[in-house]
Amino acid sequence: MRSSMEMEGLAKIEHVGKPRVVIVGGGFGGLELAKALRDAPVQVVLVDKQNYHTFQPLMYQVATAGLEAADIISPFRQILKGQSNLCFRMAEVEHVDTTTHVLKTSIGLIPYDHLIIATGATSNYFGDAEMARHAVAIKSVEDAVELRNTVLSNFEKALQIDDVEQLNSLLDFVIVGGGPTGVEVAGALSELRKHVFPKDYREIDFRQMDIHLIQSGNTLLKGMSAEASQKALEYLQKFGVDVLLDRRVQSYDGYTVTLNTGEKLITRTLIWAAGVAGAPIEGIRPESLRKGNRYEVDTFNRIAGYTNIYAIGDIAAMVSAEYPEGHPMVAQPAIQQGRLLGENIVRMLAGNPLEPFRYHDQGAMATIGRNHAVADIKMLGKDYKTQGFFAWVMWVFVHLIALVGFRNRLSVFANWTWSYFSQERGSRFIMGKRRESVETTAKSAVA
Repeated sequence: MRSSMEMEGLAKIEHVGKPRVVIVGGGFGGLELAKALRDAPVQVVLVDKQNYHTFQPLMYQVATAGLEAADIISPFRQILKGQSNLCFRMAEVEHVDTTTHVLKTSIGLIPYDHLIIATGATSNYFGDAEMARHAVAIKSVEDAVELRNTVLSNFEKALQIDDVEQLNSLLDFVIVGGGPTGVEVAGALSELRKHVFPKDYREIDFRQMDIHLIQSGNTLLKGMSAEASQKALEYLQKFGVDVLLDRRVQSYDGYTVTLNTGEKLITRTLIWAAGVAGAPIEGIRPESLRKGNRYEVDTFNRIAGYTNIYAIGDIAAMVSAEYPEGHPMVAQPAIQQGRLLGENIVRMLAGNPLEPFRYHDQGAMATIGRNHAVADIKMLGKDYKTQGFFAWVMWVFVHLIALVGFRNRLSVFANWTWSYFSQERGSRFIMGKRRESVETTAKSAVA
């Protein structure tokens, strides 16, 4: 009887007689791991459903017309072109057979000796199917472009509407989630309202454009310092953002937002930045999953119950007294885990002891708009907190340096410089997919 491998067919990847390390996902962790194995005596196979790496921290700038999508993405083949022991395959992962050590993908079967899952996270709507259907998230470049198209399309439609409620439903925005993404989107929309949209749409009175930011807790930027949280709140309120703390969204039908307090808001654009969950793959024992769909891993990033399957980044939950839910789902833990796992694979192949992971927290920062940002920096064993213009300069510098590729850095720097002095946004195109707004004459009352 023929094996399932023979029946389904192998993906066309030459086996070079070295241990094969298969990495699923080319985000921050997966990319850093691939680079760390550059000189290792292994064959590296990187699998991703896209053929490019996305710099997610600047996704919101694509959504708010500050940057082009091409400014924050880089092709894997270009990034890794000098790495002779690596091959990239664009494919969807369907299943992993942990007994035969084979990954099933849309292009065929890929055998592995070591499998690393770096699939990142996806939006978590906490089981609310209606919210998932109507809200707009920003978890991919396609999402960001769709949101930009939707925002601009709303204003084009608003030019043809006289009804006050219908007009407000197009002009008003509700952002759910007071973390860095929610805060940065709110700040960017407030800048567009003040500097850009009034020049583009002169017939519209933008005093009618409301931006609501809803946060379930009593502070913004959870995980950052109290000073950063308070200053972010002050900046947003200064920019005219309606910040609603201690509120939760109970429902959204594409037009009416109902809060747990009974308050109602109307909007055709609800931006979801409230939560994420890991993106697991089929075939891994469900007992290895923790809350939030993250794989439980040991200090060497091995998934519980396996010796040759690892998880890094957002999908990994390395539980400790300091991090009872696992490390923060941000770029730095993923990068550091990817780098160390690459070094540990080399140690393992040489028969040397492995080094446990220790997270070096470098702090966090968020920008709320032009010349306004907050930063908590950890350096040389000390904590530094700063807000305002200096924090904004730091934010700009850190993000420029972290971008992958010289072309991207140059393009983003040029765009930011032009925008800073002209107070313009150059990417105001409606091109491609947009979210169709709900056509309704609902009698919702604005809270």
